Amino acid sequence: MFFTGLMLALAYVFLFGLLLLSGINYLFVIIFGVAMVFFQYFMSDKLVLMTTKAKVVTPEEYPELHASVERLSLLADIPKPKKIALVDMEAPNAFATGRSPKHATIAVTTGLLTRLTKDELDAVISHELAHVKNRDVMVMTWASLIVVIAGYLMQMLFWMSIFGGFGGNRRGSGGQAVVLLMLVYVGVIAIYFISQLLLRALSRYREFAADRDGAIIYGSPSTLASALRKISGQMASIPERDLRQVEHANAFFIIPALQGNAIASLMSSHPPTEERINKLMDLEQNNWHLMN
Repeated sequence: MFFTGLMLALAYVFLFGLLLLSGINYLFVIIFGVAMVFFQYFMSDKLVLMTTKAKVVTPEEYPELHASVERLSLLADIPKPKKIALVDMEAPNAFATGRSPKHATIAVTTGLLTRLTKDELDAVISHELAHVKNRDVMVMTWASLIVVIAGYLMQMLFWMSIFGGFGGNRRGSGGQAVVLLMLVYVGVIAIYFISQLLLRALSRYREFAADRDGAIIYGSPSTLASALRKISGQMASIPERDLRQVEHANAFFIIPALQGNAIASLMSSHPPTEERINKLMDLEQNNWHLMN
């Protein structure tokens, strides 16, 4: 995570340098990017609940679910999430969202409640609470600022080229300015895609961290490993059209609803499930006695 963060910081430096070379008002671009990320930061929980059609449930409706979340929140030393929601979907899954522990939301699917044992369900909830405790939504939202800025700058340079404004405020310098802006355009595209790869890598590392911390909260790495194995295995029996309804929320789920091939895994927000299970079992067999 440290190395990925360092690479992202270098990408920010290069992007800022390209902004200066482009002749575009960089303050406007940065302010626009920050405004977009602020909106995402404060509205992420509402947007995810809306797109997944999750319904907030009360303690009277699901007393056992609320009791489990409250008990595990105490073990995690964080406030009980503000909202607990249910997604009416056969695929067993769960996610956490919200800008801080005080404004967190935990959501589970109906399939998760029916297909997992009580212990496995608690282990999954512990994983999601680890995301809340580690402030992963905040970290990933602000880390994505570079993608927002680079994407906006890409579009701006594209339309400038279409309408003959590629020279920016350096038109008087002739062809050299055009070549310079073309190089800036290529550089921004490169930073955009490299930053996407770095963000996905950072997300995968934070999933590993949430697995480890979730195992510590619940007290059994093997139970979380069992839950991950069961969720991943049963996902194949769910009709693809149902999974595609929540594809846009893949990054939030404990296991993506749709998983790609080996090449697509570079752009995945989650590590391979088998690798996560192996790390949890290694924690159980080799290091668990040192952590208790």
